[in-house]
Amino acid sequence: MSDQKTSLKIAAVTDDGKIISMHFGRAQYYAVLTVEDGEIVHRELRDKLGHRHFQGEEGPHDPSQPHGFDPGSDDKHARMAGAIDDVQVLLSRGMGRGARVFMDQAGIQCVLTDVENIDEAVQAYIQGNLVDHVEKLH
Repeated sequence: MSDQKTSLKIAAVTDDGKIISMHFGRAQYYAVLTVEDGEIVHRELRDKLGHRHFQGEEGPHDPSQPHGFDPGSDDKHARMAGAIDDVQVLLSRGMGRGARVFMDQAGIQCVLTDVENIDEAVQAYIQGNLVDHVEKLH
């Protein structure tokens, strides 16, 4: 018999620590919740880089490329993901396709939800009831 606990870290983009932000790139923080054996055992608020930090870094945008696939986007996404490199799941209510592809490649599962409350969304995820609304990609 094992006494090892099953642990999972879930981040949600937020501006207040309670509500999941509408847009990944504009959110100010990550609320990071540690879940063990189906229960939230720890929470913290981490600073998040976003669009406001990258002003002046925009290169030429190729209109034939989807949002977040222009030159330099991978670097920006990597800098945004740096604060959650220990997280397995990321919750948002909207995000660009480039950010989603980057997070997936980094091993962070993105779930685009219509649930606003962070705790409710985390509980729904734990129970396997959180719907990924891919139509919220832009």
